[in-house]
Amino acid sequence: MTAEEVKKKSVVKKEKKPPRPEDLAIDVASQEMIVRSREMGVETIFDRAQTMKACNIGAQGTCCKNCSQGPCRLPLPKGGIEGEDTRKGLCGATAQTIAARNFARMVAAGAAAHSDHGRGVAETFLAAARKETKDYKIKDTKKLLQIAPDFGVDITVEGKDGETLMRDMDEIAVEVGEAALAQWGQQQGEVCTVKRAPAPRYELWKKLGVIPRGIDREIVEIMHRTHMGVDQHYENLVEQCSRAAIADGWGGSMIATDLQDVMFGCPYPVKSSANLGVLREDHVNIVIHGHEPLLSEMIVQAAELPELLDLANKKGAKGIQLSGICCTANEILMRHGVPLCGDYLQQELAIVTGAVDAMVVDVQCIMESVANVAQCFHTKIITTNPRARIESGDTIHIEFDEHTAFEDAKKIVRTAIENFTKREKEVIIPDVKQDLVAGFSYEAIEYHLGGTFRGSYYTLNDNIINGRIRGIAGVVG
Repeated sequence: MTAEEVKKKSVVKKEKKPPRPEDLAIDVASQEMIVRSREMGVETIFDRAQTMKACNIGAQGTCCKNCSQGPCRLPLPKGGIEGEDTRKGLCGATAQTIAARNFARMVAAGAAAHSDHGRGVAETFLAAARKETKDYKIKDTKKLLQIAPDFGVDITVEGKDGETLMRDMDEIAVEVGEAALAQWGQQQGEVCTVKRAPAPRYELWKKLGVIPRGIDREIVEIMHRTHMGVDQHYENLVEQCSRAAIADGWGGSMIATDLQDVMFGCPYPVKSSANLGVLREDHVNIVIHGHEPLLSEMIVQAAELPELLDLANKKGAKGIQLSGICCTANEILMRHGVPLCGDYLQQELAIVTGAVDAMVVDVQCIMESVANVAQCFHTKIITTNPRARIESGDTIHIEFDEHTAFEDAKKIVRTAIENFTKREKEVIIPDVKQDLVAGFSYEAIEYHLGGTFRGSYYTLNDNIINGRIRGIAGVVG
């Protein structure tokens, strides 16, 4: 053995210590579950974040996979860009064009996902208005009458003697549902809810030519423009991004909010709590996770049925504890006070407590890894949407249908109850939760600032202007 080989052998390679839990999360409950997951050898997003290294070219947005000639990778020149950027893909696309196309496709995907949620709500709303489903009803008729004119639907009719009469509520609901659903496939004109924007903002959009013609049309046009050999002007591409973004925010997402309020009722302030501490060891714990409130509304009702509560008692549980994660959680929080058991980063950690008997997921924000984590425990992952199946793990699929929604919900709750007796690992729930008040809808804020007859934002506006209120924080997850 040579001296060099002896030297190499004598060098002891030091293993890199994992970061401290407090360096990964400020939340104490999350820190506790990170420690437990490590002790059990269960991988979570906090572990993967330490080993994942970003691609330098991808981080710049200059890797193009939009045709079969590539992928074309345009790394920064050594020493950075000096003077004119001469980087080009095989087709001659510049770094600016490639970056704009990649960004545009991200906008298209996001707008498609968010607005498709609105489409599903509109379809269910129309089914409820037509009495095609017994599980959903028009609850908030006041809100229905408020939004109807925005969809071009008259709420009054002239009587025989010239008097103004209120139209039948069911007829109004059907026409609103039809007009709302039509916004997705519309090819000309403007998405009708865009006119709700402040007049100066609307006029600016009109001047810039970014008012969307139809929700789906703007998303499809992004996909066309970003195909190989089509739009090669980054400013023009970003302009189309604006159209699609407005089609989503002021179209699909806004329509979803309106119709959900009409079907489920406008939110008003309600007390609740949040964090992993809301889970209860002696209860059947069902975590509702995802983005669509159509099924979760039914699960809330099903979990209150005496027959299912009796079944839970027979299995040894003292009750059924619902809690939520992400956007679906917010919907059932602000209408029913159902607590939040965590945010996006805590979805795996909720399972690590060993207390979750079922995690019910629909679309968006669901990590595929929850199925892998669930395999280390007794937790059942239940997928409910045909758009969002999970291949990993032993998942169950109970597909949601608006025509059989309540029966679907009962089946889900029953599955969770049956799983309560199969807990194997020790249940460790962090004793951490915070009280909160949620449900500050537009209508609720207006009422609290002025009452029934003087509802207005002037109180809030005046105190921002005079400096007594320093600002408002928008927490958007």
